[in-house]
Amino acid sequence: MNQLKITLVRGFGGKPDKQRKIAHALGLYRKEQVVYREDSPVTRGMIAKISHLLKVEPHEGEIGRVGE
Repeated sequence: MNQLKITLVRGFGGKPDKQRKIAHALGLYRKEQVVYREDSPVTRGMIAKISHLLKVEPHEGEIGRVGE
């Protein structure tokens, strides 16, 4: 399945609490943090709500755990 590389490029300062909660649901807590998520309608909806804070790129390939 396709994956997305999502980077938080702007901080939460002065942003509504709802936007912070959406970012936390995606697994983003710090500026410049990167997470990989499955490309699904749910993920795309969350990205659309805070697109001004994110950089989203397609990611092809496997994402394994560290140390495997």
